[in-house]
Amino acid sequence: MQEYRPSLRAMGQRGARAWRELLLLLGGLWMCGSGAQPTPPGPTRGPVPPLKFRLAGYPRKHNEGRIEVFYNEEWGTVCDDDFTLANAQVFCRQLGFAGATGWAHSAKYGKGVGRIWLDNVNCAGGEKSIRDCKHRGWGNSDCSHEEDAGVICKDERIPGFKDSNVIETEQSHVEEVRLRAVVSGTRRRLPVTEGIVEVRYKDGWAQICDDGWDSKNSRVICGMMGFPAEKKVNRNFYKLFAERQQLNYRLHSVSCTGTEVHLSMCTFQFYRGNASAACSTGMPAVVSCVPGPLFATGGAQKKKQRQQQQGQPRIRLKGGAKAGEGRVEVLKNNEWGTICDDRWNLLSASVVCRELGFGSAKEALTGARMGQGTGPIHLNEVQCLGTEKSLWSCPFKNITQEDCKHTEDAAVRCNIPYMGYENLIRLSGGRSRFEGRVEVAVGAGDGDEPRWGLVCGEGWGTLEAMVACRQLGLGFANHGLQETWYWDASNVTEMVLSGVKCEGHELSLSHCQHHGSSLNCRNTGTRFAAGVICSETASDLLLHAPLVQETAYIEDRPLHMLYCAAEENCLSSSARHANWPYGHRRLLRFSSQIHNNGRADFRPKAGRHSWVWHECHRHYHSMDIFTHYDILTPNGTKVAEGHKASFCLEDTECEEDVAKRYECANFGEQGITVGCWDLYRHDIDCQWIDITDVKPGNYILQVVINPNFEVAESDFTNNAMKCNCKYDGHRIWVHSCHIGDALSEEASKRFEQYPGQLNNQIS
Repeated sequence: MQEYRPSLRAMGQRGARAWRELLLLLGGLWMCGSGAQPTPPGPTRGPVPPLKFRLAGYPRKHNEGRIEVFYNEEWGTVCDDDFTLANAQVFCRQLGFAGATGWAHSAKYGKGVGRIWLDNVNCAGGEKSIRDCKHRGWGNSDCSHEEDAGVICKDERIPGFKDSNVIETEQSHVEEVRLRAVVSGTRRRLPVTEGIVEVRYKDGWAQICDDGWDSKNSRVICGMMGFPAEKKVNRNFYKLFAERQQLNYRLHSVSCTGTEVHLSMCTFQFYRGNASAACSTGMPAVVSCVPGPLFATGGAQKKKQRQQQQGQPRIRLKGGAKAGEGRVEVLKNNEWGTICDDRWNLLSASVVCRELGFGSAKEALTGARMGQGTGPIHLNEVQCLGTEKSLWSCPFKNITQEDCKHTEDAAVRCNIPYMGYENLIRLSGGRSRFEGRVEVAVGAGDGDEPRWGLVCGEGWGTLEAMVACRQLGLGFANHGLQETWYWDASNVTEMVLSGVKCEGHELSLSHCQHHGSSLNCRNTGTRFAAGVICSETASDLLLHAPLVQETAYIEDRPLHMLYCAAEENCLSSSARHANWPYGHRRLLRFSSQIHNNGRADFRPKAGRHSWVWHECHRHYHSMDIFTHYDILTPNGTKVAEGHKASFCLEDTECEEDVAKRYECANFGEQGITVGCWDLYRHDIDCQWIDITDVKPGNYILQVVINPNFEVAESDFTNNAMKCNCKYDGHRIWVHSCHIGDALSEEASKRFEQYPGQLNNQIS
């Protein structure tokens, strides 16, 4: 600054003061601009309202819990993404504690409701307020309430701390709600469809006064419990019950519109202080719910059958690990398609859930969180009021090609009834909670202590593992294991279940076929007990049907060019009796483009140490059988077969912004990345079906990917592709190619009853 002194002297006293003020102003602006936080509000703006904080959730001590922030006149939670102990330090000090000793992720203290105010919070630890920490912005989050963060604070208060943020002695919000069955005979039966409505209060449960209680309130409670509808209840019995009980009322004047997904979103009032005289003119609120078809018992099954006879449903969920969750697909013009996520919310999601026989929606998911669909996108900007019986009754816009892509497919997670299935299965010996030897409980009825035992590994595969992982609540199956000697860490040694055979959609292993009490297991040693490795995500392969139709043709290929193919078993068995190397084989050739539309990479089950080198093709095979190619008669009889081993699994091409990860060259890693596809061109060996012995006629061309379920996927129903084809002995016409579950039942029947072509004009 020395060079400025002469000019400062030359300037008058007023000029020097002005110069200093300018330097201070510039310095102040530089200091503000260099910080990560926005500048403080100017004097013209009103004071920023102070943030409020509270600890919530159960079970917890007074110095721990889910962290909740009161911002913009609304309570909300904090996402656990990038959460650290430094963040917990700031939150705990704002609550009046001296500091933090830890923090919790994944909604350890229960899931909150309402907004998720903060995400990717990044504090240094010394900030005075959470406002001084970096974050994504208020209300800007890509989280669900399953990721709500909690804190564990030091049990030491800041001396002289005075604030309204003291730990609440009176609970002023509703989190957990239950239906308590009191009728004898129904107390142990699941699901609980009728009972007294109770809310969690401190370490126990409290009742709701039913003054003014109506069917709309009951609808909300039933939706929370996983039931699509409510019904009238016999209040007289419960009135007698209430007169004989000492009840603890907490809520009264509950008023719901019927479209809320949680009781906390309704208006209500708390009884304060001594509530012994509460609800003097009423009785506890009682609700009776109607279970959906999946959870109905007894005579309700007949009702389910009647519903099915009325016609095929026009809505379904795909790609979810649990019951009541998945990508929403709707049936329009005999073809299944997806819904674009523009304006997708809990009201519309709840209409879907109830229509399918579940409760209200827990989450309305956007951005293809349950995997991308295929085929058309039928609906956009669905805006339900929440009272509609069907999604088709809601206002929506039809799609134009520019509107949406499958990366915007909408999905839901619905409330489902508590069935207790997860209490009848457990894993032991694994390195994490997602893997281990399967142990199941038997003989747990009538209050008896359950007896834990093992599952015989014979015949145990991916489909059985899918059911076990679903029952455990651990997502998808990654592997089903028939030997588990390396997980020998439990004192449970008795085999109690054998012959388990599942279709893959069951909610519990007990719903699968099995030998029952007559155990039949060849190897009963613990090393042969079944095991699983579960995963939160899974791959989902499907074939690009139009390409098969576009590239199909017939080639008469000389035998002297088919030695390699014969070695690979890519020809019909009659080829063995041919006059090699003279003559030819007639081949139906086509290209296959196999996409991974799931949420995890498709990887071969076998490690590279067990891949088999094929000298003919000069590459390794990582799967024994990757696809089945078949020609079928309309009644399903095979007339030609050309199964092939996987040449290799690699990323031929990928969607924009997706990088290739797998290639076969130089003994590279094999697989198909999410958002990529593996292309088998029509002109490579074994990319054909040998139809030399097929007579002229009308047939079905069928391609099945991963036919033996060797690798786990989120959805096996879309692994088959079918085409109609007419063969006149010289030429072949292939048309109407589609993924196996893409059409309505009516359209599928028409496809299978295809009468054939009178000419080569495909209409």
